[in-house]
Amino acid sequence: MVVLDTYAWVEYFIGSEKGLVVKELLEKEKAITPSIALAELARKYKREGFSETEIAKRLLFIISVSEIAEISVEVALKASELYFKLYKIAKENKLRTPSLADAIVYATALVRNDKLVTGDKLFKGLEAVIYIGE
Repeated sequence: MVVLDTYAWVEYFIGSEKGLVVKELLEKEKAITPSIALAELARKYKREGFSETEIAKRLLFIISVSEIAEISVEVALKASELYFKLYKIAKENKLRTPSLADAIVYATALVRNDKLVTGDKLFKGLEAVIYIGE
């Protein structure tokens, strides 16, 4: 199984080469989307001027093709640990400061023993990551 983050879904909806990788994964594997990614996508599309109808269509599509993972106690605890690891990586590599959402998404993948699909440089080279960036 693969866990799709916000980056992966954005690329999917753009229809980019990276999005085609996500599409192929969706055809081959069972996908999971952390619930927080739905909120991030809604915010992004709202900021970009998409109608609520179009945003809802995209979110409903995601729900129809992937399992939605809520934040469990185990994920919350793992995310609290991972946040500091990601923060250290970001600082050492002069990358953007990670968000708690980043840690929750990554924790979702690790707790479930799945792979995180992302193009976010913050995760490049980390355990259990399928990096589609660059």
